[in-house]
Amino acid sequence: MRILLSTLFITLLTTQCMAQNFSIAGRVTERETGQPLTAASVVCTHTTLGTSTNSNGEFTLILNNGGYDLAISFNGYETETMRISSNGEQTPLLVSLRKKQQNLEEISVVVSNEVKDGLDKYGSFFRDQFLGMTDNSVSCHIENPETLRFFFNKKRNRLKVLARDEIQISNPALGYHIRYQLDSFTHEYSTGNTQYTGFPFFEEMTGTRDDSARWQQARLKAYFGSLLHFMRCYYDSTLGSSGYRVEWVDDNGKARVLKDPYDTAYCRSTDHRDIELDFPGKVRVVYLEEKPEKAYLEFKKLSLNTTVQISILEFADTITIEENGYFFEQRNLLSLGYWGWEKLGDFLPYNYDPPIE
Repeated sequence: MRILLSTLFITLLTTQCMAQNFSIAGRVTERETGQPLTAASVVCTHTTLGTSTNSNGEFTLILNNGGYDLAISFNGYETETMRISSNGEQTPLLVSLRKKQQNLEEISVVVSNEVKDGLDKYGSFFRDQFLGMTDNSVSCHIENPETLRFFFNKKRNRLKVLARDEIQISNPALGYHIRYQLDSFTHEYSTGNTQYTGFPFFEEMTGTRDDSARWQQARLKAYFGSLLHFMRCYYDSTLGSSGYRVEWVDDNGKARVLKDPYDTAYCRSTDHRDIELDFPGKVRVVYLEEKPEKAYLEFKKLSLNTTVQISILEFADTITIEENGYFFEQRNLLSLGYWGWEKLGDFLPYNYDPPIE
């Protein structure tokens, strides 16, 4: 009987573990010739999960349940991205990459004048807007700043930053190397708005046992109260017990507490057990468990006695939250306030899991 029970336990445990994962496989080829591309990069952006294609252009990834943005790239070719999910059909992916068009860069130079001493003139500003100004961000370092190109359009009063190669970033505060394929970075001086898009890929740093312990604590602190934490709590229906208060902001800028943030008027479950959020306009999110950093309060000229972190989420359309906290379409959501101040230097990969106490 003991042997039977042990076998049953192992079977159940194995089944449970298998149910928490899904695999994605595919083949990458050159679009014009159809030939396989060997050693093409296949990564889930915003994670530490990735691989390379074999000699036949084939790849396989085993992922935790949830959603991901898959980016397939090869030197000299356009990067292809697609959304994958444990809820979708796991059919093999056939990806064909096309060569980059050289004239696109020339057109960009014509539209906006390149600043020859751009790194000296705009480098610090770019760093603050791209990496952030938090305690974690301050320790971040761009290893190859020479890859950055700066363009300033006087008519539009706009700064645009491009990169020749992926930006190599070290974040010793959280223990990550980050490879960032920058699509574009723009700052509108007339409005003060900054937007950038790209594909970050995280790699774990190696260090001593003390380093690992320090990184674990720093990641845990960065995780609680983050947008990733908020999305997972919304998915798990644990907002209140996790220290969040959600408020609706009307057209006059006045906020009122949502007694039930899971009301079907703006929160619905899909057939795939995802969560759809459809708020018309802005929502204010108050995190009660942690004070804002002093640098944020000073930068925003707020009282140093402020005890809660306040962020604003502006919805352009519906977003869908998956099990791991990934949400789409990400362009439908604009983060302002505290989450808008926290940038790449405080981001954690989507496959980060806090240690179980």
